[in-house]
Amino acid sequence: MPHSEAPDHPELADVGRLARRLVDRAVQTARTEDQPLRRLLVDHLGPDAATLPTVSATWPSYEHVNVQVGLEAWLEAGLECTYEVFGITGIGMMRHMEIVGVGDFLQPPNQGPFGSASFGGVMTVAVPSGPSGQTYPCVSHGIYLVDDAGARLAIVLQPVSRGPNPEVVLQITGAEQDRIQAILGEIQTLAHERSVFRGQVISFGPEVFGPGRQVPMNFLDRPSVARDQIVLPDAVLDNIERQVLGVGRHSGRLLASGQHLKRGVLLHGAPGTGKTHTVGYLLGQLPEATVIVISGRALGRIREACSVARSLQPAIVVVEDVDLIAEQREARPGEHPLLFQLLNEMDGLNSGADVTFLLTTNRADLLEPALAARPGRVDLAAELPLPDADARRQLIRLYQGNLVLDLTHPETVIERTDGVTAAFLKELLRKAALLSCESDPADPADAPDAPIRVTDTHLAAALDQLLDTRNQLTRILLGGEPPRPKPEPPHPKPDHPHPKADHPDPKADHARPKKPPKKPAPAP
Repeated sequence: MPHSEAPDHPELADVGRLARRLVDRAVQTARTEDQPLRRLLVDHLGPDAATLPTVSATWPSYEHVNVQVGLEAWLEAGLECTYEVFGITGIGMMRHMEIVGVGDFLQPPNQGPFGSASFGGVMTVAVPSGPSGQTYPCVSHGIYLVDDAGARLAIVLQPVSRGPNPEVVLQITGAEQDRIQAILGEIQTLAHERSVFRGQVISFGPEVFGPGRQVPMNFLDRPSVARDQIVLPDAVLDNIERQVLGVGRHSGRLLASGQHLKRGVLLHGAPGTGKTHTVGYLLGQLPEATVIVISGRALGRIREACSVARSLQPAIVVVEDVDLIAEQREARPGEHPLLFQLLNEMDGLNSGADVTFLLTTNRADLLEPALAARPGRVDLAAELPLPDADARRQLIRLYQGNLVLDLTHPETVIERTDGVTAAFLKELLRKAALLSCESDPADPADAPDAPIRVTDTHLAAALDQLLDTRNQLTRILLGGEPPRPKPEPPHPKPDHPHPKADHPDPKADHARPKKPPKKPAPAP
């Protein structure tokens, strides 16, 4: 009878090896389950997802809304394009501070800081997109899984706040490098073509370019000011219109004849003479132009603001109170870095750029040296004068509104307001109307909409109050008189002052030989 081998029986060592294998498999399974985003990406892109190429592009953070619009336009344009969007979770504040891509989420367990990344419902932020409080929902830290006619893609959209200049990042991962690069270019083009800034009036503050992003920009209603509401000498207004409106109206013919389109216009004059009012009229006459209004600390980012204007032509850059940056100097005396940066941006535009710079100032004397040193940046410096007698009559009719002016001597107020500004006359009429209301014994509840009747007495009393010496600051603020000059700083006394001519040094008398006194003439 042949000898048969005894069956294998598990030994203690075998039990240990089996236990270790079971533990390793359980750990691997648990780690895989702890990487739900990685599993989602692998299921969508395939097992070689970690080796697929990725392309990316960055924009300034204020372009987030335009990137969102461009991405959605591309997704909706494809007839065979389907997608799902998920929110990225589980990585804490790191998603705000670091640029995170598909490759980071595909790292094996315990390799890299994003092993715990997961997915959930997409989070959006309401970003301003138009006047009157219009907003657009923009995805914050989201991932799009796209099937574009059979091509599997993953697109990550992420705002990043690190550093002084926040950004928004778009990354595309797919099997074909050329294809995803082309898709990125299409999204960039759509973001530019469909920019929500185009044709709008936007006020940029410092936070739009800086780390604070709570209020990135402010969309303003385009002013509507009729030409007959601009009370200026005809020659002044005609020159301004020709330079701003005329160049835009004839831009095609000017370019064809080799003439440049960029222009710089400086409106200067005393406070209250209508500079802002005139700018509002010009903006209303150019409804297709994109307008960017900057002032204050935002002038430090003039380069970025000009970049927006350059990309959204025709455009207007309004710089209010430009004299403020003329007074900001560097350590070396005589330098105006922000002003020169503005002039450099104006000069850096190509000749065909349809961009207008509208600058306003109350102190043209502070700008004149810099503008003279760099000619050609400002094509027209228009002084808005104080209104003469005829202009004051027009302004009173303009600001009268529904007031009933029951005046026996209308020329008296014209004579007494010589040298004041439009703002002064506007406040004069309001103050007279208020005095009329206070002196009227009728109950305003009986006729709340009844027009207010203003007489010579009311106007005279209002004018007396505004011209009172105790209201000097009010008059200055309303343009009723020029600002008081700044006191000159005291000059330091030299260590060895020179003696004045009318106070000779007494020691000098001892240094010169004295003539002997004349003898008196003998008596006859």
